[in-house]
Amino acid sequence: MNVIRERLKQRLSLSLIMLMIVTALPVARGEDAPPKDQARVIAFHGYTQAIELKRGNARAVLTPQAGGRVLEFSVAGQDAMYLDEQEKNWQPGKPGSISAGRFDYGPELTVIPHPKIWSGEWTGEITGPYSAKLSSPREEAAGMQLVREFSLVERNKTVRLTCQQTMINISKEIREVCHWGRSFSPGGGICLIPLGDRPSRFPSKYAMYEEGAVINVRNSDEKIRERDGFLEILSPPRKPKLGFDSQAGWLGYLMPNGSLFVKRFTTYPDRVYSEAAGLTLSVWYPTGPRIELEPIGPRERLRPGESAAFTEEWWLLKFPFPKEGEQIDLKELGERVTQYTAQ
Repeated sequence: MNVIRERLKQRLSLSLIMLMIVTALPVARGEDAPPKDQARVIAFHGYTQAIELKRGNARAVLTPQAGGRVLEFSVAGQDAMYLDEQEKNWQPGKPGSISAGRFDYGPELTVIPHPKIWSGEWTGEITGPYSAKLSSPREEAAGMQLVREFSLVERNKTVRLTCQQTMINISKEIREVCHWGRSFSPGGGICLIPLGDRPSRFPSKYAMYEEGAVINVRNSDEKIRERDGFLEILSPPRKPKLGFDSQAGWLGYLMPNGSLFVKRFTTYPDRVYSEAAGLTLSVWYPTGPRIELEPIGPRERLRPGESAAFTEEWWLLKFPFPKEGEQIDLKELGERVTQYTAQ
């Protein structure tokens, strides 16, 4: 009888211990589990060290392996980036196309060449559950180094991608540079430039780069029209490179899939812009599969060791693409952008 009681006690003790372990497990898992959308390193086409950021239905894929770029920025599966088909077969050590979310620095016509920064191998670092940093190699001949920091930020029921580029003077001389965004998006859409409340210096409200070094500021092009406070670039114009001096601080690109790609950035009306025509923004829209959207920062005069940063903020919003014979409701579009991108 005593033996039976002892065995029952042992079984009860063991059951109690097992119950305590099982009860404790969910607590431990909850404490130790990473966030649902933890940033991570992935393979993306040929890139083996890509960094994926996810937040809700937004996704950004970055590459440090060739030029420190954004390979994808998508919301609900709709991608704002144009990735060249050749680049999808990228291989280490083999030069190739540099497409999608490109960044650079200028001024375009006078900047010292910097091939390592443009297409060389950078270093990547995950800095948080929704953020990462890419650092360029030192470009000794140009005396510059760049750092780009990316983060998915949720606000106003939308997720935006913040892209901050810091330009560092590593030379022993003064360097004058400016931020230059150069991302590619799929062609076939309508580019929208808000004119803002400051008058343009250009009679046609934009500059068109003609053959050679001619910058034409008196233009008439049936593919570009002014309406309701915007310039609409309806399709590839007569010459693909256009420049603007708008101080509105954003541009929109409406794609045929009903996605509105918005870039917002700070403008500085009282500072010098060092591109040849003093541009705050440029667009390159050739015939073909892509368009280039180019926010431009003001001149930064950097002494040795000094740095300057410029930030672009990207959104993808839903907005209907006009059917044949229809026009975009520009008032509604402007209100939508203000609603969702307000600081």
